[in-house]
Amino acid sequence: MLRAAAVAFILAIVAAVFGQGGLSNLATQAAIVLALIALVMLVLGMLGGRGGAPPAV
Repeated sequence: MLRAAAVAFILAIVAAVFGQGGLSNLATQAAIVLALIALVMLVLGMLGGRGGAPPAV
């Protein structure tokens, strides 16, 4: 998920350099959404964990 966000940010930078403002804005918004989704998934994964007790030896 973070890789997709990074690719979208790079696409936004390249589009901005070549003067494509609309594409740059779209890619930036997509990257922000993907980064936020990745952050939420990270937090939920850390809070949820696997739960339960460790296996008995």
